[in-house]
Amino acid sequence: MDSNIEKGTGIICWEQEEWILCPVCGSKTCNKVREDTILINDSLYCPKCRQETLIEAKNIHVTVIKEPDTLDADDRVIIGTS
Repeated sequence: MDSNIEKGTGIICWEQEEWILCPVCGSKTCNKVREDTILINDSLYCPKCRQETLIEAKNIHVTVIKEPDTLDADDRVIIGTS
C-alpha cells in the first residue's frame, strides 16, 4: 500500500484514485476506488441512467459480473437425504 503523508497536516494522500464509470452509459458514478480497494459482488448504481450493476474491483481494475455465483433458496439441490 503506497501512501504519502502531507507534511504538517497529517493527511494521507493516496497515489492513485479513480472514479468508477458506469458500464452501461459511461458516466461517472458516486463511487471511487483506490489502489488498495477490493470490492467483491458490490452493487454499483448510476444516478444518470438509473441502472444497477454487480461489480468486482481490485487494484483499480473494475470487472462487471454478468451472472452472480449465488443460488436462490428454491434452486438449491440437497444431496444425501433420505
